[in-house]
Amino acid sequence: MFRLMNHTMAATPSQTFNHRHLLGIEDLTRDDVYHILERAGYYIEKNREPDKKHAILKGRTIINLFFENSTRTRTSFELAGKRLGADVINMSVANSSAKKGETLIDTAMTLNAMHPDCIAVRHPESGAVHLLARKVNCSVINGGDGMHEHPTQALLDALTILQHKGKIEGLTVAICGDILHSRVARSNIKLLNLLGAKVRIIAPPTLMPAAVHSFNVEPFYDMRKGLKDCDIIMMLRLQMERMEGNFIPSVREYFHFWGLDEEKLSYAKPDALIMHPGPINRGVEIDSKLADDLNRSVILQQVEMGVAVRQAALELLLHSQ
Repeated sequence: MFRLMNHTMAATPSQTFNHRHLLGIEDLTRDDVYHILERAGYYIEKNREPDKKHAILKGRTIINLFFENSTRTRTSFELAGKRLGADVINMSVANSSAKKGETLIDTAMTLNAMHPDCIAVRHPESGAVHLLARKVNCSVINGGDGMHEHPTQALLDALTILQHKGKIEGLTVAICGDILHSRVARSNIKLLNLLGAKVRIIAPPTLMPAAVHSFNVEPFYDMRKGLKDCDIIMMLRLQMERMEGNFIPSVREYFHFWGLDEEKLSYAKPDALIMHPGPINRGVEIDSKLADDLNRSVILQQVEMGVAVRQAALELLLHSQ
């Protein structure tokens, strides 16, 4: 049974984390995942205290290198690094040499020459973060690469579920919406399967991956059938910026068939939790009333768990160096 650390636990980890990078869930074992989540449990409590600072990474330098716009993830990494006592630099790619034609490898080599200790990277191309990691001497954390992976999002989602359900093994989790373009879906599918959940994915045919049967999930094209007796409902953002062509007839029709409302929610278990990685398109993926329902929605708690998980990841990666 999973047990979260509380404020009486040690301020430093008792065991090492044998990874240089955090690039994807596919690189982690079940023990690795629980090690990160146990450590994040300590930071949940620490972040609720008046004094949130921790000096364990004092003198270390963390660079947030985001080639895509982000509010939650970049701010979360920034808070995590600063609360650990590190120096944190946010690189705005819109004002950087990347806009002047510099390649990703050139950017990586330039940053490497400045001797950072960790780089958190978000990039629109799948695999770009792995390429960068091979060119630098420091740790790299994948903050989302194309449609490939977003490991810290899956970890914070798992931590949110554990906070409420006390377990993941045996739960039925439905991931709903734009599966095709979602790195969040891919990381969550890998992590939930690793931890023993029963995973369903629900999407219109145009937003369901062609290789869905290799994902070890149960696919559904009907929300009501897919949500039947689910414990967890993960809604996904409709990623219009990644769509070339007509994937949905209209936003209104999309919500009618695949948006979460009270009627569709009634098919899930009475205590089913509603999740969303953000940003939310209200009235598209989810009804505003449900998004704000504090008895069912844990969306804001996902944001809180995100800081704790990223603190744990930064500490475990850099503490083992």
